[in-house]
Amino acid sequence: MGAANHNLVIDQGTSFIVELEIKEDDVVKNLTGYSARAQARTTKASDTVAATFSCSIPTPSNGKIKIELSPATSNAMASGQYFYDLEIYTSNDAIVKRLLEGTVNLTQGVTR
Repeated sequence: MGAANHNLVIDQGTSFIVELEIKEDDVVKNLTGYSARAQARTTKASDTVAATFSCSIPTPSNGKIKIELSPATSNAMASGQYFYDLEIYTSNDAIVKRLLEGTVNLTQGVTR
């Protein structure tokens, strides 16, 4: 099964935090032994990373992944559309699974 598609709207210069619960066959996936990573780029083929999300798996047995983008990071980005994806992976990339992909619409901030 391919990655789920979910488009994000992030306000420039604000805190973005989302927690996802990962399930396989309607059962919470135990994420013990996995790490998570997510990046945003201006195009899917771009070699340049526009932003790296901070990803954590606080309690692997509950199948939840926390994804964050700090205000400083989003403020340093130009407003507009980006592409992102989220992967889980094991040591040395022995297993890599893309869970989520989509666009990020970074809305321009006004208050500085």
